[in-house]
Amino acid sequence: MSTFVIVIAVLILVALGGYAAYLLLKLKRQTQAQQQAQAEQQKLAHERRQSVLTDIRYIASAMLEERCELSEGVMRIGKLFDALSMSEQVQDDYPNLFKHYRLIESHPIKEARKALPKQQRMKLDFTRMKSEAELEQAILGEVKKISEFDEPALH
Repeated sequence: MSTFVIVIAVLILVALGGYAAYLLLKLKRQTQAQQQAQAEQQKLAHERRQSVLTDIRYIASAMLEERCELSEGVMRIGKLFDALSMSEQVQDDYPNLFKHYRLIESHPIKEARKALPKQQRMKLDFTRMKSEAELEQAILGEVKKISEFDEPALH
């Protein structure tokens, strides 16, 4: 009888060892799949980020070539840097652009602008034009740097 019990015990141990090996293999596959999915997500995020940076450089070039008005370009570039959560990171490099952007970012556009009384629209236009006149050359200098902008290395 003791041989029979030993054989049963060995069979149980072999079965448990096989099951443990199966679970370890399954865990390894799951880990690899998660790492692969995470790498794919990072790749897509990086591609999206590069696409937005390309858009920023394009708008900057358009501003330099006078195909885009100063305030419109500043607004678009500012919003794109905001979308990338890079505004705080780059605002010290482009202080005049962000000074003008902070001034005009809350100005209403399209239908909201049309709904304003004429006096208020004129006041907003005056504020915008005054800032443009004061900062235009400095902004264009910064825009030249932005047209060649490359994403800073992360630490």
